[in-house]
Amino acid sequence: MTAVTLNEVLEPAMTDSYALAGLVVLGWEDAVAFVEAAENTRCPVILQAGPGCRAHTPIPVIGKMLRYLADQASVPVVCHLDHGYTLEDCLAGIDHGFTSVMFDGSRLPISENIELTARLAEKAHAASVSVEGEVGFVGYAEGAGSAFTDPAEAHRFDRESGADAIAVSVGNVHLQTEKTDGIDFEALKAVEAVTSKPLVLHGGSGIPTEVRQRLARESRVCKFNLGTELRQTFGSALRETLDEKPQLFDRIEILKSVIPAMRASTETILQTITKT
Repeated sequence: MTAVTLNEVLEPAMTDSYALAGLVVLGWEDAVAFVEAAENTRCPVILQAGPGCRAHTPIPVIGKMLRYLADQASVPVVCHLDHGYTLEDCLAGIDHGFTSVMFDGSRLPISENIELTARLAEKAHAASVSVEGEVGFVGYAEGAGSAFTDPAEAHRFDRESGADAIAVSVGNVHLQTEKTDGIDFEALKAVEAVTSKPLVLHGGSGIPTEVRQRLARESRVCKFNLGTELRQTFGSALRETLDEKPQLFDRIEILKSVIPAMRASTETILQTITKT
């Protein structure tokens, strides 16, 4: 199985009422666990490299790493550059193996957001790469507050930007460590009524499992971005290893020890939102 684009996995999800997991990768062990979980559940999966990952591992390195894993996998795997704040970052992602890129123009005026996303979409589609955009601003726990997606702006973006998927803000929040019941279904319905593209919710870790399931089955939300809860799994598994084996010093053995827990947590996520 070779790597696939975001559009290739989201269109069937939208048609058949399920969702995909956009899993935030921070290193080799994360990515291996995510692909193994996808293969074990026979679910397509999206490997995401966000700004934190890219600051630690440059785009040419992380792009090739994710693409290598995707090309070896037995299920569809998307290699996604998440939260590209400049067209240059997104274009670098296209050059180095990513099959999907997200331009985050959520802090820009809507006309500028549309213009830049459209410029990227033209280049990305020519290279057979998908594009995700964002309308509205998804805030951060204990940080910048959210600005809900304006349906009129979402309508323009859906028609004019060329994006294959649209991330929206309807009560979802980045970096939440606790689950909350904050999704505004009426706000989501208002956006759905004036758009046609697959929708994306960033900050999926803060959304309870039963709410994710409802959104996957009953709305056009086809992708949940998930990072915090998996980082929590990583940290817990790492602490357990160090507590149980205080003499262990080899970093490879230490880091390999987190893979089973990461794989199990990911399988649970995939079984609740992707399995139909």
